[in-house]
Amino acid sequence: MSTAAIPLEKGRAAVWAAALGLAVLALAGLCLGTPFVAPQDLFLASPDSIASVVVWELRVPRVLIGLAGGAAIGTAGLLLQESLRNPLAVPEMIGVSAGAALAVSVCVVWALPVPLSLYPLAGLLGAAFGGLVTLAAARTGRSAGGVLLIGAAVSTGIQALLLAVMATADRLQYDMLFRYLVGSLSGLMWEQTSRTLPWFAAALPLVVLCVPALGLLRLGDDAAASLGSRVDRARLGVLAVSALLIGAVTGPCGPIAWVGFLAPVVARRLRPHADVRVWLPWSAALGALVTLMADLAARLAFAPVETPLGAWTALAGVLTAAVLLRRRAPA
Repeated sequence: MSTAAIPLEKGRAAVWAAALGLAVLALAGLCLGTPFVAPQDLFLASPDSIASVVVWELRVPRVLIGLAGGAAIGTAGLLLQESLRNPLAVPEMIGVSAGAALAVSVCVVWALPVPLSLYPLAGLLGAAFGGLVTLAAARTGRSAGGVLLIGAAVSTGIQALLLAVMATADRLQYDMLFRYLVGSLSGLMWEQTSRTLPWFAAALPLVVLCVPALGLLRLGDDAAASLGSRVDRARLGVLAVSALLIGAVTGPCGPIAWVGFLAPVVARRLRPHADVRVWLPWSAALGALVTLMADLAARLAFAPVETPLGAWTALAGVLTAAVLLRRRAPA
């Protein structure tokens, strides 16, 4: 076998490993829990049985949102990091997650006449608001670093408003908001799934359109401008697509931290000599893997008590960041 064929074989093996991992985690998400459902009984159980209702009405929507939502956050993280040329440019830095949390908190604490079933939609609108504020303010950014600082400032401002709203909440409202503000897939059903998945489908062709712009932005602002690219418009377009992806997830699930940092970083470590065309599908797959794995830990680690999903993704992200920093540290 030639040396050129070795990386190709390794790449194929990694693809198969990622696909197998997603399949195993999805199957575990459907089977594990109370009640436990054996894999062979997923399609054989009576439609009126408790196991069938639990699997098809609760676990299937949860796994679908975990797959699509994790992939969306991983993709959004790569878009932000590549457009701003900074591995610390995470989705939490552009105001979208904070905007969604603020919108839902206002509905709960101020007792607005919004049905509980529409809270995910309220979160999506809040996410869009946070993203729009960041995009409007980012027009003043003259560089990638400037845009990142503006996004951080907008996120901080929205979080300050969120704290002000939460200060007026009572204990019952705190309990209702806690799981959402940390991030969770608990309680998601087909109603939320049917409202969320179309946003991901709409964002997919937009992500593909971002690939050429990201290739130019990686060269630097001056080089991209010399090649005829309108750098500011290209970067704002990528930020808009990222906001759409993050908002579609944050609306029903709440802000799920660190996935947008973790997935792109690991994708680059797996394929260090590739480009954004390869890193995008890998970031999506790794984002889905991390989210499904964290959701299983949230459901099962302290069963029957379910812990927040965001706590496990944050733990995974912090540990990964520590390992990467330790490897880069000088001897």
